[in-house]
Order: sequence, then C-alpha cells, then structure tokens
Amino acid sequence: MSDRPVAVVTGASSGIGAASARALAEAGFEVVAGARRSDRLAEAAEAAGAVARPLDVTDPESVAAFVARLGRCDLLVNNAGGAFGLEPVAEADLDAWRRMYEVNVLGWARVTKALLPLLIDSGNGQVITIGSIAAREPYPGGSGYNAAKHGEAAVTRALRLELLGEPVRVCEIDPGLVETEFSLVRFSGDAERAEAVYEGMTPLSAEDVAEAVAWAATRPAHVNVDQITMMPRDQAGARIVHRR
Repeated sequence: MSDRPVAVVTGASSGIGAASARALAEAGFEVVAGARRSDRLAEAAEAAGAVARPLDVTDPESVAAFVARLGRCDLLVNNAGGAFGLEPVAEADLDAWRRMYEVNVLGWARVTKALLPLLIDSGNGQVITIGSIAAREPYPGGSGYNAAKHGEAAVTRALRLELLGEPVRVCEIDPGLVETEFSLVRFSGDAERAEAVYEGMTPLSAEDVAEAVAWAATRPAHVNVDQITMMPRDQAGARIVHRR
C-alpha cells in the first residue's frame, strides 16, 4: 500500500461497485475492491487500478480474512447488495427475502463492524452506503427488497448518530433506476424482462452514481453529506417513470 488514503469497495466486480472503484482511484485513493466473483473482480479491479481481493459479505470467515489483510482503511463503500424477485407478499419467496436481508443488511453490518476500528484510527474515516429509492418508497412487488433496503438505511442512519464525536463521516446514497446487471440478477437472468425495466426512458449509469460517491468522499473532513437521493430525469418516484 502507498501513503494514499485507502478505500474499500464491496460488490466491486461490476456495476456501481466497479465504477466507484475507478472513480475513487482517479480521485487519489488506494482502492481495495472486494466481491464474490473472483474472475469478474480481477478484470474490474485491473481496469480501475485497484487491488482485487475475494469477499463474500454473507460469510463471516470471508469478511474476517479480507479485513485481516488491511493495515489501513479510510473509506468504506458498502455497495454489495441485490434484489431477488418481484413477487407480491401473497406469493413471497421467503428464502429470497432471507437472501436479500443477509446481503443488504447483515452483510453491511459484518463489513462495517469489522472495519470500524480502522476507520476510527484513520482520524478521518467515512462510510458510504449505496442504498436505493426502495429504501425511501415502498412499491408493489418490492416488499422483500423494500424491507431489506429500509433496514440498510436504518442501520446507516443509526451509525451516523452512534459515531457522533468520532472522526468518521457516514453517508447514504439512494439511486433510482440505474442500468447495470441489477435487474438481470433480480429476474434470474431473464434478459428480456430486465431490459424492459429501462425501456423508453434514460436511466442513470453506474458512472453517474460513482461520481456522487467520489464527490461525497472528497468533501472536507468537517463536511458530512448525510443523504443523497438521485434519480433519472425520467423518474419521479420508485414506480413513477416517464417512458417515450
């Protein structure tokens, strides 16, 4: 590691995570990119100029091994997450709900808890959570994901209060529609259904969100950007979208 501040980005093998790793590296951070998919991670990290290390936020041993290799951490970008399915409550797949809670909430907690000592010791630490408009506005069919993202938002906001007086800033970035692999994963690889999510409108890109991450991360130490909600111009709510 160099003398540059160290940023950890979870879920960095694609999408917002990979774009954030690139943006932070360009902003002067030494970036450690973590994700489950080692082949995709290696490719994304190389493109970003980041260090690739395997990380499964749902596995305590994986998190412990990842953190043990870090001697420093100034910034944690909690990006790992995901949605699985779009069924109403009456048809809920509770195993999918557990998976969403495990990765979005408990995964967030595992990594954040493990890195807090390093973040505090840095003297100018920061936690940035990549949430979702789903954390602010429930919508039909999104109940399981809504619950997970509301939970992630709640623990992020509680952390902000708990760390008052410590040299650690806490930020939450909640995007609307972003064209990544998100919908492809949500619909179990159904490309046609995933593409329909963005049909007739212009969504955000992963790079749009990554710019917000880098901006929040590079504010002066006394400035805490508590929350950012960002959506495409074509979107005014979780399910309020103008399509041409």
